[in-house]
Amino acid sequence: MITQSVQDYLKTIYKLQNGRDALETVNTSRLAEKMEVKDSSVTNMIKRLADMRLVQHTPHRGAELTEPGKKIALEILRHHRLLELYLKQALGYSWDEVDTEADKLEHVISEDFEDRIDAALDYPTVGVHGEPIPSKGGHVETANYQPLSDLQVGQIAVIRQVSDGSSEMLRYIDEMGLTLGTRVEVRERAPFDGPLVLQVDSDKEQVLGLKVAGQIDVAVMRA
Repeated sequence: MITQSVQDYLKTIYKLQNGRDALETVNTSRLAEKMEVKDSSVTNMIKRLADMRLVQHTPHRGAELTEPGKKIALEILRHHRLLELYLKQALGYSWDEVDTEADKLEHVISEDFEDRIDAALDYPTVGVHGEPIPSKGGHVETANYQPLSDLQVGQIAVIRQVSDGSSEMLRYIDEMGLTLGTRVEVRERAPFDGPLVLQVDSDKEQVLGLKVAGQIDVAVMRA
């Protein structure tokens, strides 16, 4: 039976295999950390998922999604990202609030409800944090972005995606005006992993630490 817990694990494994610092296989410790559960709970679930042929597990190496497991993960991820976008655009939620609400709803909406949200939003392909929304057929568009932290002095870029891993960080980034579509230029880069000085939309400067800059992906315009 495909329970909510099974869906949560499959979605999390997919994100670990396809997100920042993507992993070919996901080990127990990393998954436990992400799910905020004990290693023993993850071990039991991985065995269950393997028995259901939703993951392939190699001892001492980790787990990876099978095609049926990936299909379920992408369906839930599609629900989640459509819900996030709807919550922001139609109901006025901020981008740091939508993840928690979408987590509650993603397992219970019908396919008809999903289709209606999709149509109401004019069939979006990009989510509220800039991440791709899987198509109904399970296709995911990939984009060649790079972390803002990698840019050198003089480079200009547009913010295209921001990690949704921390609500606090999203609020901080929002307060600095570093939202999707914002144009930034690296004016200074302090030595020894010091912060970046950014010109934001040509009218203000912001100082941003590399840890936060590493969670913001950009499309470079020119050197």
